[in-house]
Amino acid sequence: MADNEDKEVVALEQNVGKVTIEDRGSNKPEKEEEGGVMGFIKDVGEAIGGIFSWGKPDADISGFNIPVLNTKRAEIIIDVLITNPNPIPIPLVDMIYDISSDGRKLCAGTIPDAGTIHAHGKETVKIPLTLIYKDIVDTFDDIEPGQVLPYLATVTLLIDVPVIGRITIPLEKKGEIPIPHKPDVDLDKIDWDHLSLEETSATLHLTLKNMNKFDIGINSFQYDLQIADVSIGQASLKESTEVKGEGVGSLQVPITFRPKDFGGALWDIMRGRGTGYTMVGAIEVDTPFGPMHLPFSKTSETTLKGKDEVSYH
Repeated sequence: MADNEDKEVVALEQNVGKVTIEDRGSNKPEKEEEGGVMGFIKDVGEAIGGIFSWGKPDADISGFNIPVLNTKRAEIIIDVLITNPNPIPIPLVDMIYDISSDGRKLCAGTIPDAGTIHAHGKETVKIPLTLIYKDIVDTFDDIEPGQVLPYLATVTLLIDVPVIGRITIPLEKKGEIPIPHKPDVDLDKIDWDHLSLEETSATLHLTLKNMNKFDIGINSFQYDLQIADVSIGQASLKESTEVKGEGVGSLQVPITFRPKDFGGALWDIMRGRGTGYTMVGAIEVDTPFGPMHLPFSKTSETTLKGKDEVSYH
């Protein structure tokens, strides 16, 4: 390859050397001067074109990746693979991108001076962009959290190729992207496993409703639970549970706490009387679109009596 390129360069030098510039003098008409310069450029172009075989670059959207996906935003990277068949590097002037869903523009922009594609080479150029879900939901009334949107990603490349000139390469890719929704978590009941004033262990029975139209696989569950305005504890639980889109799943979460920290509120809970609770936390899930971090928060009031009656003496 190197020998062929050396021969091409030598041939180019010989051909360009044959092109002569004639001093037309300052008294010549301006049109003649312009003709001389343009003629020189034309001669050089013909000399170069006669030596090299020029071709149009090829391009393709080789990837549409979402490395960050949560309830607030999606960070997207579009990979564009560009092939340069020519013997010299070519400049990538502009990259114009647009992401839409059923004609609704979600994101658009231009990356100027996007780089240079090496001679006889391939380059993957990355286009980073961010979708802010709040902006999308506020703009389009028919888009809500929990939906899966069809998308059309278009990329237009503007490339300067010697001899050929500036060319435009349009690309597109279709797929789906979610608008994640927080899960709805309810504390149904408490099973008392061991009762003691010093330490009590129990099992929380939780109901988790998947508010999204896509399935989620729960990998871990983190929570902080307050009952009667007293923190009953916090923990991180490894849990493997799949919940279908818009489906309901159950979780059993063990917890240990000291009853004497609660005062009389604990006894009301154990007797099945209504009490308020607040639970905040997050679940780590797998989805068809990649891993997600889904936070949740729930404040409610319920009776938290276990399955079996408990006697207090």
